[in-house]
Amino acid sequence: MWSDNLFVNLCCFIGQKLYANAESDSDEPVDPPKVEEKLGAVPHGLSTDSDVVKREAESMSRKSLRSNVEKFEFQAEVSRLMDIIINSLYSNKDIFLRELISNASDALDKIRFLSLTDKEVLGEGDDTKLEIQIKLDKENKILSIRDRGVGMTKDDLIKNLGTIAKSGTSAFVEKMQTGGDLNLIGQFGVGFYSVYLVSDYVEVISKHNDDKQYVWESKADGAFAISEDTYNEPLGRGTEIRLHLREEAGEYLEESKLKDLVKKYSEFINFPIYLWASKEVDVEVPAEEDDSSDDEEKSESTDGEEKEDEDFDKEEDDEKPKSKMIKEITYEWERLNDVKAIWLRSPKEVTEEEYTKFYHTLAKDFGDEKPMAWSHFKAEGDVEFKAVLFVPPKAPADFYESYYTAKRSNLKLYVRRVFISDEFDELLPKVLLILTRYHLMYLEKCFNSTSSLKTIKKKLLRKALDMIRKLAEEDPDESNDKDPKQVEESEENDEKRGQYTKFWNEFGKSIKLGIVEDAANRNRLAKLLRFESTKSEGKLTSLDQYISRMKSGQKDIFYLTGSSKEHLKKSPFLERLKKKNYEVIFFTEPVDEYVMKYLMDYEDKKFQNVSKEGLKLGKDSKDKEIKESFKELTKWWKETLGGENVDDVKISNRLADTPCVVVTSKYGWSANMERIMQSQTLSESGKQAYMRGKRVLEINARHPIIKELRERVVKDPKDASVKTSAQLMYQTALMESGFMVSDPKEFASRIYDSVKASLSIGPDAAVEDEDEVEEAEVEKHTEEEESHGADVKDEL
Repeated sequence: MWSDNLFVNLCCFIGQKLYANAESDSDEPVDPPKVEEKLGAVPHGLSTDSDVVKREAESMSRKSLRSNVEKFEFQAEVSRLMDIIINSLYSNKDIFLRELISNASDALDKIRFLSLTDKEVLGEGDDTKLEIQIKLDKENKILSIRDRGVGMTKDDLIKNLGTIAKSGTSAFVEKMQTGGDLNLIGQFGVGFYSVYLVSDYVEVISKHNDDKQYVWESKADGAFAISEDTYNEPLGRGTEIRLHLREEAGEYLEESKLKDLVKKYSEFINFPIYLWASKEVDVEVPAEEDDSSDDEEKSESTDGEEKEDEDFDKEEDDEKPKSKMIKEITYEWERLNDVKAIWLRSPKEVTEEEYTKFYHTLAKDFGDEKPMAWSHFKAEGDVEFKAVLFVPPKAPADFYESYYTAKRSNLKLYVRRVFISDEFDELLPKVLLILTRYHLMYLEKCFNSTSSLKTIKKKLLRKALDMIRKLAEEDPDESNDKDPKQVEESEENDEKRGQYTKFWNEFGKSIKLGIVEDAANRNRLAKLLRFESTKSEGKLTSLDQYISRMKSGQKDIFYLTGSSKEHLKKSPFLERLKKKNYEVIFFTEPVDEYVMKYLMDYEDKKFQNVSKEGLKLGKDSKDKEIKESFKELTKWWKETLGGENVDDVKISNRLADTPCVVVTSKYGWSANMERIMQSQTLSESGKQAYMRGKRVLEINARHPIIKELRERVVKDPKDASVKTSAQLMYQTALMESGFMVSDPKEFASRIYDSVKASLSIGPDAAVEDEDEVEEAEVEKHTEEEESHGADVKDEL
């Protein structure tokens, strides 16, 4: 499937709107929390005051349930679920933070929704700040996540954390038993229990407006306990989850790890996410006085110098700084997500600068170049989604080296702004995924629907191709065949000039690979093809432009493949076509040979390789007469070349100045394809012989050499010199047509014989023998030379 690769870095987001009236498309940030100088002075978040520090420390450090608690048994389905999670060998445990942040975001959404009809539910002061806070306690190995959401009552804690909708749990368990992936745990409403991937004891402290503050705690041993919270700081409203991490989960106590996880999974969450992060700052402190050095200096000075030294020291003290700078570690709330989910907004509300910033954030590209194009749209119908597609300014460095083997995480699934997975290789064609970076967000209910995925795939692919086509249409350099008025209007926007050429140079090979791999979209991709031709004057042209320049009555699109444009311009296959004013396309990349195997026609026009049989350039009234007059020569020449794998010798209709060329059968390999296959490291000689096209020698009946050969053959068909000339001409034509001669030594010998004849040197002339010298004489001569050299050296 080609569509696993066109990296137009298309960034796509398919999404649902949560709480239809609760969440507007606006992404205005909530007021950030105040940054206090000292950790203990922070009046909100995960801080503690001096009255509860001791009790909270005791609570957080213990891994046994509190006394005087009300104990409950987990629902059987929950126990089964937790057993799967705890004993799972699944390596990606990072998802627990994603799930907790997602749940916190839901709680914040709920309280915001309630505040639309009752503003008092938000409370006052810090309780009105809708945010998520993350805090670390490295000493006790505790990770805490706090939100100011709706909170949970005692009954909510029992219901939400002790039982689960059976259908969701059963579906998840069934999925796991059939080889499912825990990465999709959030799809089944069991995300909270992912905490047991990294912890063995969990506390949930929650305060709802309608109830007291309670603590839910469990060691994942089949039971949980709930008690009124008299240990911890009052939350005001919301929930705080404390994970007592396992020994092997120590990496989640590192600030850098948590920052990376939030950036990966939760950077589009609609509420601010803060981390209580350390920061190294320069602090000014009083400078220390060095009395000892002063005393030593004074003891060494003389009585007469004491007064002078005292005056000098006094001046020096006045110049000494009274303070110095030292490094000190401080803590403050650092916001981790500041990227807006612009795909949820109306395209009219998003500025060009916002699109550019959004792209740079997604592609992790912090250069100055803007994406070449973008498309922001809403798809409606069976599956509704919003999407933003980007064409990046350049392709990755290793774009095609690992085309079929590399893992490309370009397709990303988001559910309610939360990253879920990037393993959807079949959703889009391979080539499109490489050229495009997608970020998808769509309805959970559609996730497992094959028909929905096909619909999404179809719509995204169409939009991606339309965007690339539009990029070409808006490029003034692509308007050379358009109406002059349109060209004048397009020239007003020079910023778009040359954009499609730039795109083609970066990603053109992906379009060609798409033609090979995606039959359904082959014609649409063919419209995006660009190439040079005999009439393009060094610029890129399209198939539509080629067809617009076709001669009246021309039925085929002519093309020629080779290693370079300069080589193709000199090809003998073009001689007659140029004289008749036909345009020929140049294909110079190895992939072009494969493309033309699949692209058989375009707009009812057939493709014709001018180096193969089947070229039709109109009929000549003397064709039959010419063939008849050269019948004896063609028959003789075919017999003469019997050992050269020549299928036939014919009169050519494509030559003007060259005496002969070698063409191949219509469905066999061309000379260029043979060269490509021979260069393959693991090519098989047997297969090459099978696929190699039958070779046909075409001769130019108007050329004087051919006419003279005909006369010589008629006169004496057994003349050895004529046979040698015929074989030499074939081998020369073979090379000029792009083939390799099978026996270079034999070819060289014939060339030398021809040179001898032209210099009137007899064919039996021998090479002069070299004078032989006895080995003893050679050694004696060498010794004499060495002796003479030594004498000269001594004299010098």
